[in-house]
Amino acid sequence: MNESRSAFSGIIPTVTKNLIIINGIVWLAQVVLLRSGIDLVKLLGLHYVESPGFRIYQVVTSLFLHDPGNFLHVLSNMFAVFMFGRTLEQVWGPKRYLSYYFITGIGAAVVDMLVVFVRVQFLKNGMDTASITEVYAHGYDAVQQGMNYTNPAMGALNSLINSPSIGASGAVFGILLAFAMLFPNVELFIIPFPFPIKAKWLIIGYGVYELFLGIRNLPGDYVAHFAHLGGILFGFFLILYWKKKGRRNYGGYY
Repeated sequence: MNESRSAFSGIIPTVTKNLIIINGIVWLAQVVLLRSGIDLVKLLGLHYVESPGFRIYQVVTSLFLHDPGNFLHVLSNMFAVFMFGRTLEQVWGPKRYLSYYFITGIGAAVVDMLVVFVRVQFLKNGMDTASITEVYAHGYDAVQQGMNYTNPAMGALNSLINSPSIGASGAVFGILLAFAMLFPNVELFIIPFPFPIKAKWLIIGYGVYELFLGIRNLPGDYVAHFAHLGGILFGFFLILYWKKKGRRNYGGYY
C-alpha cells in the first residue's frame, strides 16, 4: 500500500468522519435545546476548578461544544479536522489519531486552566477581601442569570472563574502542528493570501499570532488563545515522545 498517496486521498476515514458528525450533532442539539431554555454550555462547558460549576468530565465534554450562535465556529474547526485530520488518521491509524486528538484537546484545557489561575491570582492581589469573597459566594449565580458585576475588577474575576470555555480548537491546533511536523514542506493556500504557504511556516505563524493575542489579552476577546498554544505544545511533545520511543509512522513524509 502506498501510504504517502493514500494520506492525501479524498476518503474520509472513520474517526475523522465520526468526529465531524458528533460535533455537528452536538451543535444542532445546543441550538435546539437553547430554545427550550437548556444551555449545554453552562452544563458541559469547562469551568475553572474553583467555580461551583466545575465538573471533571467537562475537560472532555467541552471539546464537543461550540458557540450555538456562531455556526462559523464549529464549521471552521470541523473543516480543519476534515482537511488535516484525515491525513493524520491515514498515516497513524485510527487509535493513535484518536488518542492524539484527545490528548491535545485535554492538554489545551490544562494550559488554559493554568493561565486562568495566573490571571485570577493577579486580579485578587489588587482587590479587597470583601470583593473577592462576594465573587466566590455569588458570582456563579450571577453568570447563570446572564449578569455580572459592574465593578471592573469583580466582573473580570467573575468571568475568569465562572465563564465556561468550549470548543475543539485546542485539538485542532494540535492537528495543524502534527500535519506541519509530518509534512513540513507541503504548500497550502490560506484565505486571504494569494500565494501558497508551507505547512511549517503556517503553524509557526499561527503560534506567534496566538501568543501575541494571548499576551495582549484585549477586553472583549473571549478566545482562549493559550488553549490553542496548549494544543500545539502537547502535540509537539507527544510526537517527540513517539519518535523517541521509535513508534512506526510517527511521521516522515515530505
